[in-house]
Amino acid sequence: MTTELPDYYFRVRENGALVFRLDTENRQRRIEMDQIAVINMRNGEIKPQGDRTLTEEDLTAIRAWMANRAEVLAHREIDDIHRAIDYLNITTQWIQSKATDDQLDAVTDPLLMAMHDLRSVLVRKKADRLIK
Repeated sequence: MTTELPDYYFRVRENGALVFRLDTENRQRRIEMDQIAVINMRNGEIKPQGDRTLTEEDLTAIRAWMANRAEVLAHREIDDIHRAIDYLNITTQWIQSKATDDQLDAVTDPLLMAMHDLRSVLVRKKADRLIK
């Protein structure tokens, strides 16, 4: 672990983060976290906390974090889709080899509806791409 702390800490929350400036330059050498802003990733908004004015250094660090966070979230999103494909294959194998009649009765209709919905959207989107 490194002994040097970053200047900022970002507490992730749904759709964004709280931004804190870190300070250890005090008599007790304790880490003080001073909230300076709230980030909304959905609309890109950066709101200063209270009547605070953000410096250009603050805004640069926040925007860099937001760009990095957007990349992480995009990567996770596509990774989730690849996992869904794996789950569909695992589900197919489970149905083929292990599922009991009672288990099949419990999952067949919801699975068929979800797969029908997914197939409809995929076919429509593919047709739209082919028309372009």
